[in-house]
Amino acid sequence: MTAFTSLCSCRPSRVSQKPDVAADPEMSVYSDASNDDLCDELETLGWYHYDLSRHAAEALLLSNGGDGSYLLRNSNGAPGCFALSVRAKDSVKHFHVTRRDNVYIFGFNEFPSFQDFVSHFANQPLLGSDAGTLIVLKSPYPWRVEEPSIYESVRVHTAIQTGRTKDDLVPKAPSLGTKEGYLVKQGAIVKNWKQRWFTLHRNELKYFKDKTCEEPIRTLDLTSCSAVQFDYSQDKVNCFCLVFPDRTFYLCAKTGVEADEWIKILHWKLSQIRKGR
Repeated sequence: MTAFTSLCSCRPSRVSQKPDVAADPEMSVYSDASNDDLCDELETLGWYHYDLSRHAAEALLLSNGGDGSYLLRNSNGAPGCFALSVRAKDSVKHFHVTRRDNVYIFGFNEFPSFQDFVSHFANQPLLGSDAGTLIVLKSPYPWRVEEPSIYESVRVHTAIQTGRTKDDLVPKAPSLGTKEGYLVKQGAIVKNWKQRWFTLHRNELKYFKDKTCEEPIRTLDLTSCSAVQFDYSQDKVNCFCLVFPDRTFYLCAKTGVEADEWIKILHWKLSQIRKGR
């Protein structure tokens, strides 16, 4: 069996995994024809991860990927929409990839064939976003990674609780929701403004002197944050604030789009905290 056959034979069939549109109208809808064509092409791509979720992509790349590692996965947008998940320094960024009439669209470029699209990644493209940070796409994260086939023997097997049913079995995992970038922060005592490197991971917002520093100046626990919103009280544009019991932090982004992205993800974090997730 060739390496290619080994790879494809173990992969799930896209046709057999059609989403239940009635159950979830937001999921993608694929015709049989587009499924066949798309599956044939993408199954030759060793870093196409099929229906890997956004959460799983972030967990995978953060735990085992390096700076600049990336993977392609399905998106839950319109037909022919995919997501390129890329590991940055302390976060995972997601970019749209679209396929229309055999043309792949990514960033500012259109690729007339699948081969041209893949060749683009072989040349390590450089990406920049509204955050002002640059990412080099260095290496794809493979769909299949060899691991030793070792299992533990069960020597003790009992139950801590009794009388519970499957309704008591609630899956639980904290969302990652990562983001990073430079923001300008107002000082606490001296009200000057300094650029700091911010990272958001789970319920912690950390800021560093710059991107190269390993130890943060401070870590903000978002479980204590009561609000995040645009702020117009400062003599700066693209400013927003985070309200804590003992202090309000004023931050400014380079662009309105970047400020809006920070506010949206921080709002989402606070809503998850209030839901107890």
